[in-house]
Amino acid sequence: MKNIIIGITGGSGSGKTYLSNKLIDIFGEQNINLIQMDSYYNDLKHLSMEEREKNNFDEPNAFDFNLLLDHLKTLDNIGNVEIPVYDYKTHTRKSKTSGIIYKPILIIEGIFAIYNKKIRNLMNLAVFIDIENNIRKERRIKRDMIQRERTEDSIIYQYENVVEPMYKKYISPMKKKSNLILKEISEKSNEFNKLVNYINKIIIENE
Repeated sequence: MKNIIIGITGGSGSGKTYLSNKLIDIFGEQNINLIQMDSYYNDLKHLSMEEREKNNFDEPNAFDFNLLLDHLKTLDNIGNVEIPVYDYKTHTRKSKTSGIIYKPILIIEGIFAIYNKKIRNLMNLAVFIDIENNIRKERRIKRDMIQRERTEDSIIYQYENVVEPMYKKYISPMKKKSNLILKEISEKSNEFNKLVNYINKIIIENE
């Protein structure tokens, strides 16, 4: 049986990972697989570290969409696939992989989750999280200072000169390609409840 594919996109700091994990908490890991687009960053091991650092990680060319497409087909055909594990510090793929097996729902989340037309055409639902820029910026600063040990000045510089311009150019237009636009991730949101009801119906049908 084919899994139902849900794409979750939005700008950096919009809550894509938070929403994905919240849905897994609600419905259980036995029902939902999660693929993060970050796993499909291009492997830059052929470049020096200085050259890797200059790479723009907020544009489509930073991602290996063809590999993700192949993996989605493999998962559909044989029911399991090995997902790359990306190392943010070295900008390379680790030698180990992460295996997933068939589950009723597959969530693909990331800034370019629904960008590629071939991948988007495989999706049953495309979700866009639409959060104000200043909120996303604050979240990005906090995350990168804690998780990636970067200075506040370097994070702000990158956000204002790369992240947000790329959002306006590539990510924001994806609203028009989305089936559902979330302004907040809570039970108070009609759109969030629509998403929960959609997944609940699929899981009931698969029981």
